[in-house]
Amino acid sequence: MSNLTAFLAQNAIKVEIAVHPVSKRFIDPDTRKVMNWKVGAVTSDEDESLRKQHTKRLPVPGKKNMFQPTTDYDAYLASLAVKCTLFPDLNNKELQDSYKVLDAESLLKKMLLPGEYADYLKFIQNKNGFDVGMEEAVEEAKN
Repeated sequence: MSNLTAFLAQNAIKVEIAVHPVSKRFIDPDTRKVMNWKVGAVTSDEDESLRKQHTKRLPVPGKKNMFQPTTDYDAYLASLAVKCTLFPDLNNKELQDSYKVLDAESLLKKMLLPGEYADYLKFIQNKNGFDVGMEEAVEEAKN
């Protein structure tokens, strides 16, 4: 029988917090260098919970009492990004007020330019072990 000790929780390599320059537009006033964001990963249970939050059951046309689950992947990825962002604190009221938003997902979208946001979502997905982003998977499936 193989050695199962490598699979014990205390022997698993922990996912490290990544330091990542998400945008060149945020400069540390003291050092005049680009501010790095701190990014962690979620557990599979947390990921499942996020997916469930953004999944709706829609009726199947023409089939009575039949429903099909549909996930809003844009909303799911926004929630995943917020959950994984450790710094800056996207739930900070002062930061949200400065951008005139009421929640962390809206703050993230306001803070970043569209290209920065797309790159950040790819970074978050990679940090969580997803090698291929949803858009890339859809394009690959079409070809």
